[in-house]
Amino acid sequence: MKHIRNFCIIAHIDHGKSTLADRLLEHTKTIGERDMMNQVLDDMDLEREKGITIKSKAIQMNYECKGEKYVFNLIDTPGHVDFSYEVSRALAACEGALLLVDASQGIQAQTISNLYLAIGNDLEIIPVINKIDMEGAMIPEVKDQIIDLIGCKDEDILLASGKSGIGIEEILQAVVERIPAPKGDAEEPLQALIFDSVFNSFRGIIAYYRVFNGTIRKGDKVKFISTGAEYEADEIGSLKLGLEPKKEVKAGDVGYIITGIKNAKEVKVGDTITLTSRPGEMIHGFEEVKPMVFAGIFPVVTEDFEELRDCMDKLQLNDASLTYEIETSQALGFGFRCGFLGLLHMEIIQERLEREFNQTVITTVPNVSFIAYTTRGEKIIVNNPSEMPDPVKIDRIEEPFIKAQIITLPEYIGNIMTLCLGKRGILLNQSYLTTSRVELIFEMPLTEIVFDFYDKLKSSTRGYASFDYNPIGYRDADIVKMDILLNGDKVDALSALIHRGRAQDFGRKLCEKLKDLLPRQQFMIAIQAAVGAKVLARETISAMRKDVTAKCYGGDISRKRKLLEKQKEGKKRMRQIGNVEVPQEAFLAVLKLD
Repeated sequence: MKHIRNFCIIAHIDHGKSTLADRLLEHTKTIGERDMMNQVLDDMDLEREKGITIKSKAIQMNYECKGEKYVFNLIDTPGHVDFSYEVSRALAACEGALLLVDASQGIQAQTISNLYLAIGNDLEIIPVINKIDMEGAMIPEVKDQIIDLIGCKDEDILLASGKSGIGIEEILQAVVERIPAPKGDAEEPLQALIFDSVFNSFRGIIAYYRVFNGTIRKGDKVKFISTGAEYEADEIGSLKLGLEPKKEVKAGDVGYIITGIKNAKEVKVGDTITLTSRPGEMIHGFEEVKPMVFAGIFPVVTEDFEELRDCMDKLQLNDASLTYEIETSQALGFGFRCGFLGLLHMEIIQERLEREFNQTVITTVPNVSFIAYTTRGEKIIVNNPSEMPDPVKIDRIEEPFIKAQIITLPEYIGNIMTLCLGKRGILLNQSYLTTSRVELIFEMPLTEIVFDFYDKLKSSTRGYASFDYNPIGYRDADIVKMDILLNGDKVDALSALIHRGRAQDFGRKLCEKLKDLLPRQQFMIAIQAAVGAKVLARETISAMRKDVTAKCYGGDISRKRKLLEKQKEGKKRMRQIGNVEVPQEAFLAVLKLD
């Protein structure tokens, strides 16, 4: 065991984690030249297109140092705030972390929050300044920032470039020297923590685990503690670029297990695997994931509901931060109420459903969960507008608040203040990390961040602000339910829970947007935004007219009037029986309101 090292790479978005991982794999000859490509560990099409890591990836490398042979288990982690749950799970399986900082960008918000996650897990931190060969590299300044943040010595900081391969050997040596070997005993009862799983349509579910104590051998009878289910280990092994079967995986190592499980509900991330013959204790896994944003996902054709349910199960295996439950909507039929960690996460899930499972889905307006207290003192958790109790019965409503940490350049402070105060934020603290770095701490309602906050922050600071947040509980708020009516009928999928002060403005924009998107009918359509019985905004789509008086030339006006009256009667009847179809674009337009 003293020759095993488990470590991960953590950093802010775009600081070069995956590129550095490529160089480490290349240097240790884990991957042949034929298989080498950029971001080799990002194996999803989506990851390559967007240039971001979505899933943590584990891989094993062999390295020789001073005549001794070492086994490295490396986990490459995502950087975006929406995937921080992936990072927390990768950290639980490691003893050390490479903290990467971009030499031209310096320390940013995710750098700090990922660092605190790592320190919370008692990991050994190796600071690395990456991209030192870039023109805008500010090596001395970034070194000072890291020393202030971690309190390490100047000589502890490694300089590297993932692109050109500078400093890779030094990093590998530092991993051997500084990161402790895993503790644990191969003779104890088996305890293996599942930190990830994937679904393979031929082999069933493949679970990835880190063995803390004991040894797992091929053919053993194993038990998953939290579900109590028992299986036989058909195949075990270590994670190279593919899966590499072995006879046994011992304490301190990372590996995979295939047991032929087909049901996604039987494998939980954070569960412990032990042997049926000598059961071990449950390892304290990860905290439960707290979804931030809720939205409904519905199949376009109601008959596809069962198929969509299977796809959601398989997707949840691969993405443990997705939570969902069944819900029904008058407009859309059966579907799921899903909890996401943020809007990017929601977009990725929707995209993966379409690409990996060929499911076309309709997504409703995203919102957060509120707590409503009734006049009788009952507490109701409101995840979507249809669960909101009658306004007469509500005593008060509380909404979730977050503490937002924004790191930026001093010249953008004004823009950020305007943006955050406009979103009902309260400034708590403003401090200079260095002469060119300011940290702003705000308390803000989560509702205001869900829609377009991140995009606006990036555009008002030319991409120089980094943003991170964590929930701080619920507070009283004046929240109302806004309905959209088409000819007096509510469209429940377009309802939204919104702060009273913003309802009128939001309602007016939404009605204008719907006017552009709804196709014209033979009858007039009234689009209204209403809170309770009070209509806040209205737009009218006029009917498509046919000139029925064309065949009347000259003659008495009463003949024309008779024809127009007849047309009017027809339109009135049509309006009673005709319903308004809402196209898919209308649901998406709500998300993209300026």
